[in-house]
Amino acid sequence: MSNSTWIQSSNPSNPELLAAGGIKLAGPILNRVVKDFKCAATGDQTIQLRQLRGKKVVIYFYPKDSTPGCTVEGQNFRDLHTQFKRQNAVILGVSRDSIASHQKFREKQGFPFDLLSDPDEKLCKQFDVIHEKTLYGRKFMGIERSTFLIDENGKLKQEWRKVKVKGHADEVLEAVKNC
Repeated sequence: MSNSTWIQSSNPSNPELLAAGGIKLAGPILNRVVKDFKCAATGDQTIQLRQLRGKKVVIYFYPKDSTPGCTVEGQNFRDLHTQFKRQNAVILGVSRDSIASHQKFREKQGFPFDLLSDPDEKLCKQFDVIHEKTLYGRKFMGIERSTFLIDENGKLKQEWRKVKVKGHADEVLEAVKNC
């Protein structure tokens, strides 16, 4: 489950969530259909969520191609890809990097799944993964490592935020098996 504390808006027709501090945040809601999206992907293609209906979809957001943590995370999903596929699951990695950067990263690491490019942060904002981060004392807005599991009907079944890479892909695979 999410590491974040959330309360649902008291207006059921408004799918926004409120943080415990009362700040409105966008983002998908557990057990509700995830808003459709279309995004450029590796392999010179465009991925649209609704075209993946009938499959489980694992979407993992990561900060940057070819960095140590992001490389290990991708390798872990790569190494378990066959098991995800047996569970009728598609894996998609998302960052703000360009398609050219993604293609190079994918080829170098032998990723059998597609990477989506989100340079305008539209998809990142839809999933509420852009947050203030601090690196060497400098504050900036960046992608918070997060993963989302969507079922065959397009409903969000589980989310992981502030992900720690070690053991994460295994944890996601277990959730896929139980979805």
